[in-house]
Formats: sequence, structure tokens, C-alpha cells
Amino acid sequence: MQIKPRQNLLEVWQAVARHSFDDGKWDWGEWGGRSSVADAERLLCLLYPATEIEPFRLDDPDTTQLDVERALRHAGDSSEIPANLVEILADFMGKHRSPQSPTFSGGYYFAAEDPEVELTQEQRDLGVVDSYSMSITLCLATLGFLKVYRGKTQRASTLARIDKLREETSARLTAAMVSLLRSFTVNVVDIGSDQGQALARLLGRGRLSDRQVLQRFQDRFKSLRALITESVTLGLDTDVTDQLRNENRLFECGWAWSLVKGAPEVELEPETAEQVGKQPQGAARAVPYLYFTVVALDGIPDLSSERTLVLGLLNAEQQKLADALRLRWEITQQYWSAIARFDGATWPLEEIPWRTTLQQLESEYFSLSVASILVHDLVRRRATDDDLTRTVAVMERLAERGRITSGTTRDDPAVELHNPGVTLPLLGSEELGPAMKWTMGDFSAQLLKRTIQLCSLSRNIASQDRLLRLAEDILDHLWQRRVSDGDGVGLWDNVHAVYPESPVRQGPLSWSITERVTECMVAAHALYAQDPIRSADISALAQAALSEAAHLFGKEQMEQPAPTPKSPQGEEFKGIEADLRRARRLVDKQPGTAHALALGVLIRLDTLARARGVGRGV
Repeated sequence: MQIKPRQNLLEVWQAVARHSFDDGKWDWGEWGGRSSVADAERLLCLLYPATEIEPFRLDDPDTTQLDVERALRHAGDSSEIPANLVEILADFMGKHRSPQSPTFSGGYYFAAEDPEVELTQEQRDLGVVDSYSMSITLCLATLGFLKVYRGKTQRASTLARIDKLREETSARLTAAMVSLLRSFTVNVVDIGSDQGQALARLLGRGRLSDRQVLQRFQDRFKSLRALITESVTLGLDTDVTDQLRNENRLFECGWAWSLVKGAPEVELEPETAEQVGKQPQGAARAVPYLYFTVVALDGIPDLSSERTLVLGLLNAEQQKLADALRLRWEITQQYWSAIARFDGATWPLEEIPWRTTLQQLESEYFSLSVASILVHDLVRRRATDDDLTRTVAVMERLAERGRITSGTTRDDPAVELHNPGVTLPLLGSEELGPAMKWTMGDFSAQLLKRTIQLCSLSRNIASQDRLLRLAEDILDHLWQRRVSDGDGVGLWDNVHAVYPESPVRQGPLSWSITERVTECMVAAHALYAQDPIRSADISALAQAALSEAAHLFGKEQMEQPAPTPKSPQGEEFKGIEADLRRARRLVDKQPGTAHALALGVLIRLDTLARARGVGRGV
């Protein structure tokens, strides 16, 4: 299936609008309001493309394009859509706020490890890193949308509604940033402990002794260890920083699943503290999770995006919080990228599946999580061809092992990657009631997202071609998994359509996969907005063809009498001249197109030359 971001996004928008609007009014449905994560994902399916892709803008009714308006006809016409969005966003902010502060509940995304017991309401109301990160993206998209739309409407009641919503959104953004800061953790372990031994095995892969692993770890992370211990803005416990100074200790860093138990409150200005409300106590054990680390890393870059900076969406205090999050982002990127490539001969990442160090869980999903962090790092520092080629091979193997590009066997365990998905025990939740778990069923969508991101990064024709073909295969797989009848037609997730032996999925629509597919299409739009890769070989051919064409055209003009402007010959000469000018403009960015234009000019000049020859009896 060819990646067609505009057409595919319009199909998703049409499905979302058809499902979510009833007679022009937004309907959250049975599951609405029961998880801040799901509700934010649902809104981002609309708002993320609308703020990232110019033709999909909804904040200016005068510029709404016809195909966009047709796709969202269930939401109203071009003038009604932005006003409706204001009401929907205000409703979201109200649903996910307690009397004291914004809330970030996991809701029905949380489940009990024991299916026979029920979670307490207190547990379902716990905040989760998915919601913190998703709220950053949603709030920034909302603030940008409101900033433009406010200048396009004159209705007093709408203006007042916009101003109130902007205050609520800004408060939620600040609270989400504070919560992400309080969920970051560094876990220091002795190499002789169970967790230390697991990390040593992962890095040494049976070929290095504990001493060798420790020595290489010390060398590789000396500067990063110093950065963490000396940075007061990280707000780490003094016991952790003291342990970290001991170079005979290993460590991991990243995000826990929620606020870390005992995490200190973030100091805020009195006015901001009043808007944000009381900072809740943490419940999560101070252990980083790969999945939640990737989720946090996905949201933080939005705080420093070009759009955020150009529109001035952050106030002074939010900018300080963003700087603190950016430091954690950089540290985590460097750490996991180095872990993934710890041994240059054979990367730990290349040995699939990845095994987590604390809980000793093993899955292709964790390999994809580490690869996702590596992709972030490769984008940040512009990857070498070797790094990129090896990462492409990892993506291809993950698609094969996940039975996306290969057939399944009877009772194939790989199908469980997609349904029911990979589960994570949430350490610390047992202190508040039954032990909780989190399930990730978005392996295919995450793999597509990272593949497209790598494709945007690649400037190697062979690597990009491999990635494009892989992305098309994954998208074809995902497109077949759309719901085909009943509630939510055109949305996700019907795993049974691709894996008939998999049980039919019960419960609500998967807004998680729907939102990630939407992100993939936005990333694909950015990919196609780039200039194509410049081939040195074609560039040389284009230059040679242009040189020959320009020379022969000059010779043709010299040998022929000057044609009159409106004569057929005069029109032909003007056309040739225009093609040569265009070819010269394109030769650096699009050498293939320039070469084709030059060849066209050469054919036309040869036709003229043959015509003269025929006239002389040749």
C-alpha cells in the first residue's frame, strides 16, 4: 500500500468525525471521560494534523480546504468546526480536572494483574506518564489553535470562551510538565545484584566478564555520570547522587510509569502554583521503564519545536520547566543510545528480543522501544551511514518477527504482540490496592512511526528505498486492521482481520493505535515535503546532458534565421529556452528531473536537425 498521507489522513478524519459527532454535537460515548489518555489521543487525531500540516488547518475558516471540510462534514461547516473544537476542548479540560488541579488518570487503560479482582477508584485515578506526555502535545496544539482562531472571530461570547480555555490549557500544560519532571528517575545498582547481573549480561552478551563490562561502562558513561551528579536541576535524592559517584556502580535512567514515590515537589511561582494546584504524592517505584521513557521522549521535543517558539506558546516559567525537561531528554537519549550500541562489533540492540533488567521481561516490543530511542538520537545528531544501515536491518527483523512481513505459524506466540499485547507490571501500585499492569498493543503502529522517521533522516538512496518498502508493508498491515462494520468503522483495532486465529478484540476502540497512525501520516507528510535524495551519478549525467543541450541549442540558433516571435519555430525556441532554465534551477535539488528536461530538449533539437536534413534531401 503506497503511503498517501493526505488521502489517508482525510479517511481517518472522516471516520473520527462520523464516530464522534451526533447531529453536529460531540459525543464522548460510553468510554469517554474514563481515561485522560484515551480522550487526549482521540482529540489529537484531529488537532495534531490540524496544527502540523498547513492544508489541514482548522483555525481560520477562510482557508479551510474543500476536501478537509467534506471529511469533517459531521462536525459542521468551515465556520462551525473551530467553534465546535473550542467547546470540545473546554469539555476535555473540565472532565480531567479535580476541584484542586488538572488530573492525568490512566483510567480504564490500567488493569489488575489478577483478572478476578477490581482496581480501586484511587488506582484508576492515578496519573500516568502517557497522559503527561500526551497532554504536552495536546495543550501546545490547543494553544496554537486558539492563538490563531482568536484573531478570526469577533463574537464576544466566543472570545471569552477562548480566553478561559487558554488559561485552563496553560495550567494543564504546566501541571503536565511538572509531573513529567517528577516521574524522571535514575536507578543505581551494584553489579553483583540481580539487576546489575542482568545489565552486565545484556552488555557483555557472554563474551565479556563483569570486570570488563564495568570498565567499559565507566569509560563510556564517565561524562554522563558527572553531568547527572553535578546537575542540581535534576532534583535527585542525595542518596542517589552519592551512589552515582561510585564508579563501581551501574545505573539506568529514564521515566517511571507515574510520579515517583518520594519525588520532591517542583518549586513554582505563587500564581502558577495556585493555577496548577497541589502536587500529588508519587506512587511509582523509582525504576525507569523503557516504554514510558519512549513516551516521554516523544512529547518533550514539542516544547522546543519551531511552531512553539514562533507562536510564543510558553510563558517564562514554562520555559524554565521546558529547559529542565530538555536536560533530562538529552541525558536519557545519550544513555540509551550508548547502551543500544555498547559494543561496536555487535550491538546489544541487534540481539533480538531485548530483555529488561529489573523484571527480566523479554519481547520484541522492548527491542522496538530501544530502537525508538536510538532513532531519536540518530535524528538529533544526524546519523552515519553505518548506524543508519544497521538500524534499518533491526527494523526489518522486527517487522518479520512481529509477523507483519512474514506468515504466521499455528499457535504463533508473535501474534500476542498485537493481541492482547505486551503487559508491564506497574511497580508500586500494589501499595494502593491490587497490583496493576499496563498493556501495549501498538507494536505495528510504533514500528511504522519509527520507520518513517528513519526514512526522513536517511540521505542514502538504498537505505531509504528499503525503509519506504518496509513502511508500505506495515501500513498495508495496519490498514487491514481497521474496523469494517458496526461502531467505529474505519478506526482501529480489528486484529482478527489480519490474524484470524487471534481472539476477537473486546472493549472500546483503540484510540492509542488510531492516534499513532495519525502521527505516522503527519511524519509521512514531512517526509514528502523534503527534497528528494540527490544522486551524485544522476547529477553528473544531468550536468553533462545540460551542457550538450545548451551547446546544441546555441548552434541551432546560430545556423537558423531568427524566427518571428509568434511563428511555430519561435514558440518552439521559447519552449526549449524555458526547459533549459528550469533544468538549471533544479539540477542541484532534483538532478533526475533536470536530466529528464535536458533529454527532452535534446530530443526536440534532434527533431529540428533531422527536419533540416530532410529538407536538404539527406
